[in-house]
Amino acid sequence: RFLEGSVVSMEMILIVEDEYGNAEVLQLLLEAEGYRVTLASNGQNALETLRAGEKPALIISDFMMPIMNGGEFGQAVSQDQVLSQIPFIFMSSASQEVVRRAYNGYDAFLAKPIEFDSLLLVVRRLIEEGRPPQPVHGRVEESMRQLLKGLRIPGRD
Repeated sequence: RFLEGSVVSMEMILIVEDEYGNAEVLQLLLEAEGYRVTLASNGQNALETLRAGEKPALIISDFMMPIMNGGEFGQAVSQDQVLSQIPFIFMSSASQEVVRRAYNGYDAFLAKPIEFDSLLLVVRRLIEEGRPPQPVHGRVEESMRQLLKGLRIPGRD
């Protein structure tokens, strides 16, 4: 029996979280809302899961994890043409500024401890609407700056 307003399509969400208790609570919450959930304990396990099977409708990742942290995982996801289309939520007790310095290609940031109502609103929005248009990456902007710096534009007389 589904709760009112729950997702009937059984979209799959990948949760990347090294603290089992946190992962389990998120899994129970999201399954109660009608989502299917796959768990990975770090970025490396998550990449293996993503490359081996069904692509999730959404990724929710912790930031501070062993083996491959959330920033490294986000970078790896963003470099894959298919995986980079999956909406990405970061959750962390670290500040958003620290997370942004490591990887800024995420779609939402939720501070731990997670506010469940906020999480569910963001999850629904990203699954229904997909990723918002992504800004041009800073590396491209810097490359253009360097290129333009070397150009000489003749003066108008």
